[in-house]
Amino acid sequence: MNQKIFIKTFGCQMNEYDSNRIVDSVKKIGFNKTENLDEATCYLLNTCHIRDKAKEKVYHEIGRVKKNFRYKKKPFVIITGCVAQAENEEMLKREPYIDLIIGPQAYHKLNDKIEEFLNKQKRISETEFEADIKFDYLKKIKNSSGKISSFLTIQEGCDKFCNFCVVPFTRGPEYSRPFNEIIEEAKMLAENGAREITLLGQNVNAYEYENFRLSHLIFEIEKIPEILRIRYMTSHPNDMSDDLIETYKTSQKLMPLIHLPVQSGSDKVLKLMNRKHIIKDYLKIHEKIKKINPSIKFSSDFIIAYPGEEEKDYQATLELIRNIKFINSYSFIFSPRPGTTASNLKLIEKNTSIKRLETVQNELFKNQVEMNSSFINNEINVLVENKSIKTSKLFGRSEYMTSVIFDGKEENIGRITKVKIKSSNQNTLFGESVEKSRLRVA
Repeated sequence: MNQKIFIKTFGCQMNEYDSNRIVDSVKKIGFNKTENLDEATCYLLNTCHIRDKAKEKVYHEIGRVKKNFRYKKKPFVIITGCVAQAENEEMLKREPYIDLIIGPQAYHKLNDKIEEFLNKQKRISETEFEADIKFDYLKKIKNSSGKISSFLTIQEGCDKFCNFCVVPFTRGPEYSRPFNEIIEEAKMLAENGAREITLLGQNVNAYEYENFRLSHLIFEIEKIPEILRIRYMTSHPNDMSDDLIETYKTSQKLMPLIHLPVQSGSDKVLKLMNRKHIIKDYLKIHEKIKKINPSIKFSSDFIIAYPGEEEKDYQATLELIRNIKFINSYSFIFSPRPGTTASNLKLIEKNTSIKRLETVQNELFKNQVEMNSSFINNEINVLVENKSIKTSKLFGRSEYMTSVIFDGKEENIGRITKVKIKSSNQNTLFGESVEKSRLRVA
């Protein structure tokens, strides 16, 4: 079998990791990845259910594929990810163009289901929760990701049941992968060229396998010589344990940016969300970490205009943002997800919601601009990821995940290099490698 598979990925970093592993898996049955949709014999859409109108985006994408193949043989169409899990049978009924639906915990069955469809031409839905079997299957297949900055899923699912969130229903209960299996995959990524690893999980700091926790993983991965940087996301405040906080005292490779979603600055709203933490607890975590290293920064997620949010609750969120000075953060107006507790709650008036979001985002953007401006005329460490085709400049990221575009030597790709920052905007730093600057001056 010689097939070409085109994959489009929506959503989180975990979906990107899953898409890469799907590519590794389907190679076993003769499917090779293509970046050219026109030559694809198979089209796979890896979906995300977190953002607004997720289901409709799937049908929109299918419409584009239909148009593209109007006068050509129809490709084999597969829908994977969280929308596939949540909407499986309905999608098969509504859209005949879809051939196969696979939930995120059933990827170990993907090859068999593809072959079953191709042999019988019978449309299939497979959405069982089997995280342990899935990862047991995937560990036997080499992770071929060759990116300088690579993702590595260590934990899936969630037991928190926040009232707005579909993750417990689409990814299932919390599951932590075996410790040694993760370390072996990290070594494999390092051999492939990874120099930075981001450990992923819906509640990554809830990782617990036997007596191992996230802190143990960080220190063990740190022993891999080729790995220069370690990050993790996404965390829950209730799982920010003391041993993880203490990791920031001694780890040499853990980056000084902590993504810790708070969602709201109001205890009342947090209770309505069923977040199970209060702002006092969040501030204690912040205080502990800043005592260890004042240069550590926080990023976060904010849901604005959650049902029941009053003006004082919204002002409490603004106050928290000004107090902690979050950078690289995400903020969205609440949108209901079918099947969740919050799905039928009364929405806040649209104009009010938009104004609140704009103000929150302006505060977050202000923090980012101030942070980026503080680097101008200073030297920072940048992990170089690639060369820009359009400008011939190098691209990398700072320790705080900020994009950096600069003049430098191509042989520095995959290395940490000093860059002197000349200018900045909200999202990007611009500069020149220190070695190049010195050569020019000499």
